[in-house]
Amino acid sequence: MKHLMPKEAYQFMQETPNALLIDVRSEMEFLFVGHPVGAIMIPWNDGPDWDINPHFVAHVRKAASVDRPLVLICRSGNRSETAGEALEQAGFTQVYNVLHGFEGDLNDHHRRNSINGWRHDRLPWVQC
Repeated sequence: MKHLMPKEAYQFMQETPNALLIDVRSEMEFLFVGHPVGAIMIPWNDGPDWDINPHFVAHVRKAASVDRPLVLICRSGNRSETAGEALEQAGFTQVYNVLHGFEGDLNDHHRRNSINGWRHDRLPWVQC
C-alpha cells in the first residue's frame, strides 16, 4: 500500500482519472461531517455496534476491478489503512491510503481540523 498526504492524494486523483476515492468512514461521518468531492462511501465499520463490515471487500469489488487505483480516506488515516490492508489481501493491487485522513490529527485541545488532513488543507469537500 502506498501512503499519500492529502494534497498528494488530490493531485493523484486529478492525474489518474480512473482512480476511485473511497471514504471508509461511517454513514453519519460521511453525511454530517462532510466528505471529499467525488468520494463514494463504503464503510469499513459502522454503527450501531461498530463491527467491521463483513461485506466491505465485496462492495469494493462491485465498485472497482482489482487493478483499478483505489484511494482510501477516513477521519485520520487509521481505518483507511486497515481497510486497505484487507483489500490488498483480497488481491487489489493499487491501494493508496490518505495519511491524516479527512479531519486530521488531534491538537493539544483534542480537536481535529487544525493540524493536518483533507479539510485543513482546504481541498474540495462537501457536507450534505
